[in-house]
Amino acid sequence: MSNSINNRYEFVYMFDVTNGNPNGDPDAGNLPRLDPETNQGLVTDVCLKRKIRNYVALEKEKMAGFDIYIQEKSVLNNQHKKAYDALEIKHEAKKLPKNVAKARELTAWMCANFFDVRSFGAVMTTEVNAGQVRGPIQLAFASSIDPIVPMEISITRMAVTNERDLEKERTMGRKHIVPYGLYRVHGFISAKLAEQTGFSEDDLQLLWRALTNMFEHDRSAARGEMAARKLIVFKHDNAMGNAPAHKLFGLVKVLRVDGEEGSPARKFTDYKIEIDGNIPEGVTVQEVF
Repeated sequence: MSNSINNRYEFVYMFDVTNGNPNGDPDAGNLPRLDPETNQGLVTDVCLKRKIRNYVALEKEKMAGFDIYIQEKSVLNNQHKKAYDALEIKHEAKKLPKNVAKARELTAWMCANFFDVRSFGAVMTTEVNAGQVRGPIQLAFASSIDPIVPMEISITRMAVTNERDLEKERTMGRKHIVPYGLYRVHGFISAKLAEQTGFSEDDLQLLWRALTNMFEHDRSAARGEMAARKLIVFKHDNAMGNAPAHKLFGLVKVLRVDGEEGSPARKFTDYKIEIDGNIPEGVTVQEVF
């Protein structure tokens, strides 16, 4: 598609949490996720993509081309049926149309109409088969810069659910928090895969806005103080790229401020972020914020 991006990108994104739970693990009683060997906090790529989807849904509500494929209580087969109905194609259970052009048309319709399909890709080979898409955007897990110390806090509720419990006066509960954690995640954007899905320059700017603002629309008791802190973008001057991603990521250093080594970090200003000036030829660096 002619409107797709022409450059490869990588980016380093940093966010922090104060007295909150950025990504609870349901298999561990909703404890904050962490690496058991280093005690560094973890936030999954799925969690971050969810917040991007939610932001796009808010900004682009009811706008054509910006529907969200993976959303709460969505039925994926019904999402696929939208493409069949729009293109007036009859579907066979679990099969794409035998006509290759029609099969591609179905998948292209899904990319054109669902932001997250053309951004992150999707496996749509369900009973109503709409094909499979490799998305141009990939995110790694976010890891905290320093080890985190998950805390379990007891809470009380003065109300009761059932009348029979009225004499109990109060009920007890627990919540898990991280006192403070600065998290770093690496992202990748392939121009070549963007050609296949139609991920455009406008979509790219929307992604940057989502990363900038997504925590502002994700407040909850568990995530009251989460903030986007830094977005550093590496732009290659062509679609294939001019340097390996890991070398670019290695140029971004996160250090404790002078005199703070050994003491626990409790705010973003306890860190400083430096970018090595030895940028490979053909790559430009932009600090979005």
